[in-house]
Amino acid sequence: MNSPNEPLPTYDEVLLCTPQTTAEQVGLFLRRCLIPCNRGEKIYTMLFADELSYEVSRRVEELFQHLWHYNNSYRLVILCSCEREHSYIPSAFSQYKVHMTPQRPLAEIQQYLQHHYRVAQPSSSAASVFKGNMCVGIVSSKRAGVGK
Repeated sequence: MNSPNEPLPTYDEVLLCTPQTTAEQVGLFLRRCLIPCNRGEKIYTMLFADELSYEVSRRVEELFQHLWHYNNSYRLVILCSCEREHSYIPSAFSQYKVHMTPQRPLAEIQQYLQHHYRVAQPSSSAASVFKGNMCVGIVSSKRAGVGK
């Protein structure tokens, strides 16, 4: 948010982890991050890495230990829930742990995201469905099972 005109991360810079994420998926992601090439100054981010299975987490740590020697200027952020800080990945990477809380007010974060997710030219795209020509939106209901 310090550079409001910089683009948001692209699909190859973010890995959203779930219990079903495979070691191969994380391996490809780590190779993009840790093997040097002309990729600019990308910041790679693993979200919810604490949800990886034990076996996948173990293989991820082994691969990281093998690959990080190739690139001493990598940029990798691993985000985990503080409620699962004793799972494998947070424990394996605990020497790099940084506790973080959002530094900006919610309204400022929302404004930043609106800047990046607004469709420039209103057209016949799906963005016309969402308020303010946004290309993403959240639909919720207080009642379960109403088809949203």
